[in-house]
Amino acid sequence: MKLLRRTCKETAALLVAREDRALPLNDRVALYFHLLACKACPRFEKQLLTLRNSMQQWRHYRENDIDSPG
Repeated sequence: MKLLRRTCKETAALLVAREDRALPLNDRVALYFHLLACKACPRFEKQLLTLRNSMQQWRHYRENDIDSPG
């Protein structure tokens, strides 16, 4: 089952890629199983999600700041 095995480095790359595009099924399954077995990668995933949410809030804040009369 080498197709489903991913290193932490490969998993981190998949997590980042997942932000920009849909992953193929085999990568999604490998990512799922790696995240179940690893302690570090779920923390990295959580950090990415926090960063994405923060950027969305910042973008929303900037849009409101630009649109409001000064």
